[in-house]
Amino acid sequence: MSLNLRENVSLKPFNTFGVDVTARLFAEAHNEAEVRQALQVAADRGLPLLVIGGGSNLLLTRDVDALVLRMASRGIRILADDGIRVTVEAEAGEAWHPFVLWSLDEGLGGLENLSLIPGTVGAAPMQNIGAYGVELKDVFAGLSALDRESGEIRDFDLEECEFAYRDSLFKREAGRWLILQVRFRLSRLPELHLDYGPVRQWLQAEGIEAPAPRDVSRAICAIRSEKLPDPAQLGNAGSFFKNPLVSAELAQRLRAECADLVAYPQANGQVKLAAGWLIERAGWKGFREGDAGVHRLQALVLVNYGAATGPQLHALAQRIQTDIAVRFGVELEMEPNVI
Repeated sequence: MSLNLRENVSLKPFNTFGVDVTARLFAEAHNEAEVRQALQVAADRGLPLLVIGGGSNLLLTRDVDALVLRMASRGIRILADDGIRVTVEAEAGEAWHPFVLWSLDEGLGGLENLSLIPGTVGAAPMQNIGAYGVELKDVFAGLSALDRESGEIRDFDLEECEFAYRDSLFKREAGRWLILQVRFRLSRLPELHLDYGPVRQWLQAEGIEAPAPRDVSRAICAIRSEKLPDPAQLGNAGSFFKNPLVSAELAQRLRAECADLVAYPQANGQVKLAAGWLIERAGWKGFREGDAGVHRLQALVLVNYGAATGPQLHALAQRIQTDIAVRFGVELEMEPNVI
């Protein structure tokens, strides 16, 4: 068997919060055959199989009595190229940001607004990652996933993935689908998304009047680096809470109380509120209790200052949820998967 199984492995290096818990069994899958071997081992031993990528969307609150399988497959291929539109396929284990940089090196636009997002290609469709006006669904061309129930490989198109805000079929049916490859629709002609003010401001400050996709990527990397801590330096999972969708009536009532409310009307009549604004207005920005805290520059980010446990971080998140519900009547939803 080519699968390298290890027992009682610390998962601290495999989650960006840096929480130190132990996996009963651990392995890395570099191809479909090793994925199938892991499924068989888990079944033979009566253990659940927990699949992880970069560990950037996880909060581990206990030791994991399971076979933890880290997707480590590598490979990027151009499937079609008509001189303008290019279809690219990447293996699930490819790190996301290096993949974005590869696309820019190839002269391909489309992924630049998603620069510097942590995680892997295979994890990206799970929550339909998005930033600065672009979501994964906007550049999505398809994916292949293993059905853990039937053992068959199924190809999904855009509609079948049921993408929504930080959501997808694969997140809702967690534990069934194991994503193997993802395909993207990219372009050799710039189709830039510059709707967010900070992006335009950075480009103007740099004297860039006719930006290329790489310029937009540089702008977003600079902006994200200013606002979001590097997990290698300070444990975190990026934005911890989703921006909540509320009724227009509630948004109007909150704006009457807080004129500077950050809110974005949606096509369906709802209003999306900035979770970070709510948390900061409630006084949580910069809060610290032991080694669990809220980042001093970005209220949307929970951080591990060194030795925080998963339960401590989870308890802090729940306290914030309760406070926001009491103060504003808004329910915040956690973005990471809590194990």
